[in-house]
Amino acid sequence: MARSANQKLKLLYLQRFLLRHSDAEHPVTVTQITEHLAQQDISAERKTVYDDMEALRQFGLDVQSVRLGSATGYFIGERDFQLPELKLLVDSVQASKFITEKKSLELIRKLERLTSDGDAQQLHRQVWVRGRIKTMNESIYYNVDALYSAIDSDRAITFQYYEWSPDRKRVFRRGGARYEVSPWALLWDDENYYMIAFDHEADILKHFRVDKMTGIRARTSPRRGRDVFSKFDMAAYSDSHFGMFSGEVEKVKLCFENALAGPVIDRFGADVMLVPYDAEHFSVTVSAAVNVQFFGWLCGFGDRARILSPAAAADAMRAHVASIARLYEP
Repeated sequence: MARSANQKLKLLYLQRFLLRHSDAEHPVTVTQITEHLAQQDISAERKTVYDDMEALRQFGLDVQSVRLGSATGYFIGERDFQLPELKLLVDSVQASKFITEKKSLELIRKLERLTSDGDAQQLHRQVWVRGRIKTMNESIYYNVDALYSAIDSDRAITFQYYEWSPDRKRVFRRGGARYEVSPWALLWDDENYYMIAFDHEADILKHFRVDKMTGIRARTSPRRGRDVFSKFDMAAYSDSHFGMFSGEVEKVKLCFENALAGPVIDRFGADVMLVPYDAEHFSVTVSAAVNVQFFGWLCGFGDRARILSPAAAADAMRAHVASIARLYEP
């Protein structure tokens, strides 16, 4: 009997079949395997299937066997990604605001292909992408690639930066003039992607929302600001810039009710020093950019938290709250 052109691909088809259709809850029999191979125009006898299974084991595939009555069932045990790991990745993709709805669904479909069809159904049942807040910028993936390329090749870049108007139209900052910066790192913070870059005009490090950048072009000139970035603490910068809003970073002493120790540690980390203030309160001194985002975070605790010092920060908070209160005056 003449061998089909697919016969030489037998092990590859067998590997794909096991990866896609078998798991601990759904072992496959030799009969099922030979029927599948026959559909690919590949002949296989029972004995050769046993030999093929051993070849796949020697190759590194974790082929497990189990008794199914009078038959033997086969399935893949350990995989590159186990189901709990894939569930974490799916959760991360669908929760990421900077990934568009379209790209989220595409990525989740690809993640589902990393496990068996049976386990993929479990992944699919936990997908809740539609209706979530997502970026509208489909080009963010190309932006990220362009920025990493510029960082790897040590090149400065130019780009335009925009905001959204109430009628959902782009409004370019600086009248559409291009920014010229040296990108040094990308930071994922507060559900958004940011570029940390040395601004050539301002001569300082700044951050920019990647999904609000457009028209990124690499320059032939090398990056600037290496000495400044070498002293840059990414974690401290992210912790002190609430919502990545700009502002002068300063030491601020805050007072909280004792019951708020958890949220404070969540925000500033387990190493933050909580000092008893009185029987019901503790104080904490942190580095923070004093801006409206910081005030908003603090206002979330109502009268259970307040700024102790510096006086200028407390005064700014008082003015911020007063300006909001005026909106609700009769």
